Amino acid sequence: MNSPGANDPGLDSRDSPASCEIPEEVSDDALLGGRVRLLQPLAGYRAAIDPVLLAAAIAPRSRARVLDAGMGVGAAALCLARRVADITVTGIELQEPLAALARRNIALNGVQGRVDVVLGDIAAPPDAIARGGFDHVMVNPPYMERGQGHPPPETSRAAAHVEGRSSLDDWVKFALAMTKTKGDVTFVHRADRLDDVLAALHGRAGAITVLPIRSRSGRQAKRVIVRARKGVSGPLQLLSALIVHDAGGGYTSRAQDILQEARALNFRDFC
Repeated sequence: MNSPGANDPGLDSRDSPASCEIPEEVSDDALLGGRVRLLQPLAGYRAAIDPVLLAAAIAPRSRARVLDAGMGVGAAALCLARRVADITVTGIELQEPLAALARRNIALNGVQGRVDVVLGDIAAPPDAIARGGFDHVMVNPPYMERGQGHPPPETSRAAAHVEGRSSLDDWVKFALAMTKTKGDVTFVHRADRLDDVLAALHGRAGAITVLPIRSRSGRQAKRVIVRARKGVSGPLQLLSALIVHDAGGGYTSRAQDILQEARALNFRDFC
């Protein structure tokens, strides 16, 4: 990601109050071709394309309420709010420094009143996060099981990448508890944990759709986006893969539309 320039057409100087001056320990990055500015730590958790793809996979109706579980610094919430103007997005984030940066990013992008962040734990959600109060819940949970692999040495990054006291099953239960009946839950996760995601959803949600994400044609999928509906039955649908990079290393036209032009990730395109 590149820092947006002063003449970036996707930004407005009115969205940059003095309170959003950038300290040395964070970088000022751009998402969606400069339509979203993102302050994030130079060390620790840093957003890549996963939250951008997650946000692109949400297809909310007018005035929908969306919950971003594990908000981080707000990448997914801000991308969704920039693409769809007449929705509200609430984020819940456990780490106070990331929640503080999310608040600054909300102000920096001028979406106060449409996007907010609540400091809290999904294991004991605060009262501000109402059960059954959301049309959509999007989740970019920690990818690594506790005790497996080699967690990152930096504490904040480790907390974002490795499950703590809340397992993947807990994240699924939380997402469904917060979703209205017939609402959607959407996860982005590692492809090699797809079986865990499906096992956690089994018997709790239906009409599951799985979209594999491949870095290049011919390579195995490293990520999946999984969407399911609460209180709805229906068969699982496995879609063809989204290919992110072409043979030359650039974005494919479809990935370019999503990652740079702020287009929706339309699942019908992969049937």
